[in-house]
Amino acid sequence: MAACMCRTVLPADSGPRGELGAGPLLRWMDAAACLAAEKHAGVSCVTASMDDIQFEEAARVGQIIAIRTKVNREFQTLMEVGIKVTVQDVLTNAEKIVSVAYATYEAKPAGAEKIELKPIELQSEEDHLEYFLALERSIIRMGYLEVFQKVIQESNSEDPCEDKDAVSAEHTHVQSTELVLPPHANHHGNTFGGQIMAWMQTVASISASRLCRSRPILKAVNRFRFWGPSFVGDRLVFNAIVNNTFHSSVEVGVRVEAYSCGEWIQEQPRHICSAFLTFSALDDRGEPLTFPRVRPTTQVGVRRYFGAIARRRILLSSKCILSAKEDKPSDAWETSNQAYLNYKNVAALTLLAGKPGWGITKTLDDVKIWTHKEGDVLSFKVEMQVKVPSHVAFSLLSDFRLCQRWDRHYLACEVLQDVSEREKIYHVISGPTAGRQPKDFVILVSQREPCQPQMPYTVAVRSVTHRAMPPRPEYSRSEILCAGFQIHSTSSSCCTVCYFNQVTSGVMPYLTANLTGSSKSIEDTALDCIKFLELEGSKC
Repeated sequence: MAACMCRTVLPADSGPRGELGAGPLLRWMDAAACLAAEKHAGVSCVTASMDDIQFEEAARVGQIIAIRTKVNREFQTLMEVGIKVTVQDVLTNAEKIVSVAYATYEAKPAGAEKIELKPIELQSEEDHLEYFLALERSIIRMGYLEVFQKVIQESNSEDPCEDKDAVSAEHTHVQSTELVLPPHANHHGNTFGGQIMAWMQTVASISASRLCRSRPILKAVNRFRFWGPSFVGDRLVFNAIVNNTFHSSVEVGVRVEAYSCGEWIQEQPRHICSAFLTFSALDDRGEPLTFPRVRPTTQVGVRRYFGAIARRRILLSSKCILSAKEDKPSDAWETSNQAYLNYKNVAALTLLAGKPGWGITKTLDDVKIWTHKEGDVLSFKVEMQVKVPSHVAFSLLSDFRLCQRWDRHYLACEVLQDVSEREKIYHVISGPTAGRQPKDFVILVSQREPCQPQMPYTVAVRSVTHRAMPPRPEYSRSEILCAGFQIHSTSSSCCTVCYFNQVTSGVMPYLTANLTGSSKSIEDTALDCIKFLELEGSKC
């Protein structure tokens, strides 16, 4: 189920620079996503959480904001809704992406009625892709707290800022109170999550401004979580404080407590929401400002100080291509990164397979070779018709130690780490070519069974680094950007195996030789793979 909301940015929606304020945008994003969720559920829905939101572009007065939302997957009474925000200039017709985010909504029927959400109707390749990846994202959400605790334990070994010129964090504390009125709530009287987000952004911005003496710009939102509802007539108390600064950015934590009239008198708050907002600031020349260091003065402040460091490390790790950029990554750092790596590994292969524009370049019996070019990136696909059930082919191709039996390029393969039941890290050695030294790879292999019968089995591969296997002088360390298998069932006894590879310099000679007809290395390897699968499949 999808929904779309378009708005023209008016002066009332903008800040002093004429740019759309983050508060109105968050409110619109929540409203559009809630519409999609309610369209699918058929009942009222409330915001449960918002994944990390990054703002890439700013919208200005007069431009058009388009917010497209779609329910990607249902989880009992919860739904993941994808949100894509774009801005269009009416004069040039140019369109840019402002943000792509994912939110979770809970179906809340009236009274004590129970509801069972209907399955998502998957119609397009994009629907299947997002349905598949929604499960991966839910695994990351569920594992976040454990990862955070491990990272913060390591951060606690560091000393908090002792800089004499550091600003006391308490100097940035801001408190604000809002009364929830009918326009702030839905027809059941629940406060709109987007309205709470907008108020949080306002108070956080004031807190950040006390450090930069400028107008802060919201760049990201981390861990928007709603712990309970609030209603019309509630008093919402917002407490914001700077947790830590990182050169040209600052993290502000916001805690929201709700009071009914009786709770207000008795001073019995309900903690309903928390989030962490990251701001930057610009000087008069448009250059990034450097924020002063902050110094925590209480035990709670110290906890927030190290919590900000841990969240930043997790965020940076989620953006890395390889599993470690540091020379000696910590166990906690690697743990925080692993969930994102697994997600990116599977997502990259799924996206590559779903790209339009694949063209057949060679056909030989049960083997077809396809190529795809997008800009400077060249990829190829080898399609094989195999007379074994798809689950058997998946089992055999998931264990890379068996590759030596059908791929002559593999000289050795060992498991470096059993990451989980679905992930392993291998060290692979391949033979020398054209008088060059042998190559080696350290690869992450992620295997996924299909979520629905029409979806393929997936074995995704990408290069990673691992402290147990640094580069060695006797090998030339090579890299796999994106590769792997998708296995489609065609009948109870047959399947189509598709191997994908985003071409690197190490693979290019093989592909070039095959396309020019001077070699049949890829076809020969594919035929050997078919023979291996059918021989081993006959034993099952």
